[in-house]
Amino acid sequence: MRRHPRRGEAGSEVTEPPSARGAEVGRRIGVGLMYGLWKPRVLGAWKVPATGPVILAANHSHNIDGPMVIGVAPRPSHFLVKKEAFVGPLGPFMHAVGQLKVDRSTADRTAITQALGVLENGGVLGIFPEGSRGEGDFAALRAGLAYFAVRSGAPVVPVAVLGSTERRGRLIKGLPPLRSRVDVVFGDPFEAGDGSGRRTRKALDEATGRIQKQLSAHLEDARRLTGRLENTERLTER
Repeated sequence: MRRHPRRGEAGSEVTEPPSARGAEVGRRIGVGLMYGLWKPRVLGAWKVPATGPVILAANHSHNIDGPMVIGVAPRPSHFLVKKEAFVGPLGPFMHAVGQLKVDRSTADRTAITQALGVLENGGVLGIFPEGSRGEGDFAALRAGLAYFAVRSGAPVVPVAVLGSTERRGRLIKGLPPLRSRVDVVFGDPFEAGDGSGRRTRKALDEATGRIQKQLSAHLEDARRLTGRLENTERLTER
């Protein structure tokens, strides 16, 4: 009989569930940092279901977008974060505050199991559906969000983070100017699946298409609501 490896033995893979208490600590730290350094304007936070599993699908154009959403969201959240961010002392800290390390180069079974566990326990899973930092316009989505949404049945709440890339700070060029306004707009929750419960490749592709339409529409509404639509149009014309 093959003996299962114990923790710490060679070849073992330890899968620890993300800490819900840690995520709440992370949210409180995020509140202090985000409101201390910038001026977040949060709209539609009441649309996030108060209980039960939820997926926050946020656009991603700057490194502060994740911490910003974690800090201003009404519930503690567990975001899937690329493994490259878990370096040095930041790695243990991010694990302690309930964030999930994911290897984007492969089907990371550990991350998938942990993410589904968050939803099964009625928690909030955060995902950047574009897969990496870019224009933040939801133009190209990976299938991961559709998989988690269809598999769990959890509603998806679109989140638009606006203003984090409009200007560079004077003191730290890689960050928005201190005390500048960053808008975070939460949208209406929606179901990604078609109600059939199918998880075939075709079903996931169709779900990804539905998600992209919803997220793109929310982003446009958020820009109009915050008065940033004109700024976007001017940048496009340059």
